[in-house]
Amino acid sequence: MGRLVDVLVVGGGPVGLAAAIEARLRGLTATIIEPRQSAIDKACGEGLMPGALPALARLGVDPPGFDLLGVSYRSAGRRVDHLFASGAGRGVRRTALHDALAERARSLGVVMVCGKVDALQQDSQSVTAGGIRARYLVAADGLHSTVRRLTGLERPVAARGRRYGVRRHFHVEPQTDLIEVYWTPTVEAYVTPVGDGVVGIAMLGRQGLDFEAALAGIPALASLVKGAEPASALRGAGPFRQSTTRRSLGRVLLVGDASGYVDAITGEGIRVGLAQAEAAIASVSQDAPQGYERAWRRRTRDFRLLTAGLVAAANSPVRSAIVPAAVALPRVFGGVVERLAR
Repeated sequence: MGRLVDVLVVGGGPVGLAAAIEARLRGLTATIIEPRQSAIDKACGEGLMPGALPALARLGVDPPGFDLLGVSYRSAGRRVDHLFASGAGRGVRRTALHDALAERARSLGVVMVCGKVDALQQDSQSVTAGGIRARYLVAADGLHSTVRRLTGLERPVAARGRRYGVRRHFHVEPQTDLIEVYWTPTVEAYVTPVGDGVVGIAMLGRQGLDFEAALAGIPALASLVKGAEPASALRGAGPFRQSTTRRSLGRVLLVGDASGYVDAITGEGIRVGLAQAEAAIASVSQDAPQGYERAWRRRTRDFRLLTAGLVAAANSPVRSAIVPAAVALPRVFGGVVERLAR
């Protein structure tokens, strides 16, 4: 079975890679086990909030992309913009973010293993999964986490109201340097420039969401991409709502989407995931995994409360009033954006 690894990370997406980098920066050995060998893509908005960039820089990562200066909410001719007070964010192709993190991880000596975890065992000294024995296991295996299920930490979520996402890129020049969010009666459409001449459009809505039909129902977006060549295949994700009873069990710690997820509606998943990875590895380095739960709650508080509130409004009869309220109360809208952008 080989020597004992300090940290085994299950899942090689951005948060898993960040956790492995965190471990190496603290002098711990780290191995990632992941079945996919190419850059991992995901149907998401791809807008990094301003707070995500210094968090990545601390890890030694600076992914290429398109500078984003703020957020714009739009609906039925109404519009409200907020420019980030804390500096620019960045639109980054998910695959470009993965490549930058993977290159940094390899440069620090993180071991990458192609494999799948379908069982695990732990005792008071170690965890064994995928044929690898480690002092701690950090699960970053996504929305449908196998580790979350194997540890019994998964909490059932009602099927009613579950939301899904679809995304496609187009070869078209960005029309603004903002993350544009178009609200319709049934979907939210996120428009994010991710580079010169490439724009991503992500739609959030109920199961069965028809990307082309939703696009046609938003004249500004239909006009933007009319005649444009797609720059990627249509990709879907969901259901987004996932819940856990707690975020750790013995020597197993859950991070990122595996630790529970509210919704993609506020777009700061990467920033929150990076904070969770940092907190998990800090707990591991101190041999105090019991401290992770408290750190997780503290670092995700704003995300959980603000996102849950917005999702509740989006799924209620007041949905149609969200953008008009933001237009009428721009300082409140800006305050919410800034809390999420930090």
